Amino acid sequence: MDRKDFLIKTLELRKHPEGGYYKETYRSDDILSTPPARFNNDQRNISTAIYYLLGRNEQSKFHRIKSDEIWHHYEGDPIILYIMDTEGLRITKLGRVGNGMVPQVVIKHGCWFAAETTGTAGYAFVGCTVAPGFDFADFEIGEEIKLLQENPEFAAIIKRFS
Repeated sequence: MDRKDFLIKTLELRKHPEGGYYKETYRSDDILSTPPARFNNDQRNISTAIYYLLGRNEQSKFHRIKSDEIWHHYEGDPIILYIMDTEGLRITKLGRVGNGMVPQVVIKHGCWFAAETTGTAGYAFVGCTVAPGFDFADFEIGEEIKLLQENPEFAAIIKRFS
């Protein structure tokens, strides 16, 4: 059994709708009593965390959530994150420090983002922390037509990840 399959089995990771595998590892018991307006007055846990794994030739499709999300690199290959925000397209390498990589990346709420692995290990194992806490009601996978209308200058990247 290779390392990727070992992590999936041992940590009981399951398929994520955006691609890759995940398992929630933390959900704060504390609830925000007055969440920001973008949550439509629905209560949210203060924070959540997951394990997330992408294998070789897998990708995280363009998606966005209503909370800020922090990605943390644990082991395996680096991940390239493509983040579309108000300033354009930002490409960041998540991995061991050096060669232009950083071990942690913050993705602000409402940004479209996608990810892929790069390297030879055959997988990337990361963690994602979300605040206010993640809820699938706040999760949106990007529709190619809509993304192209909003960001035609990034057509090649959008077509690869939608």
